[in-house]
Amino acid sequence: MNRTMQALALGFTLLVAACTRLPEGVRPVQGFELKRYLGEWHEVARMDHRFERGLTKVTATYSLREDGSVKVLNRGWNDSKAQWKEAEGRAVFIGSSSEGRLKVSFFGPFYGAYTILALDPDRYSMICGPNRSYFWILAREPKLDPNTMETLLARARELGFATDDLIYL
Repeated sequence: MNRTMQALALGFTLLVAACTRLPEGVRPVQGFELKRYLGEWHEVARMDHRFERGLTKVTATYSLREDGSVKVLNRGWNDSKAQWKEAEGRAVFIGSSSEGRLKVSFFGPFYGAYTILALDPDRYSMICGPNRSYFWILAREPKLDPNTMETLLARARELGFATDDLIYL
């Protein structure tokens, strides 16, 4: 392999690794149980991103695939187009399956970090991506009780997330 190809391969490897890293000071939940996490979750708060911009009633549904990976189905209502928008992805663990740290892909070989920061599998999940500009709070019901929401927001602020920038659904 010539030097140009080696440099491109190294650059691609570093880019992919950067997309699945943990933000500094962030640790995934331990004792994670995938079977308890499967099912439907409602997005109750998120950072703004173009791939979800304008969507309401957003849900994420997780199910087990035959190969052991996780099927991710994200769905949201686009008011301006009066239609549902869906995206299907695939998630796999990064390391131990008892750690809430996965990588998810919606576009072929390109993966992004999916790190679970706080979890009550019957009520809520708090997730971040590879940096602090990717952040979600999910709940089993469309609304989360105010006390739980404030506890999660306080934890997010402690971890350095800009909770003033959140969009609430």
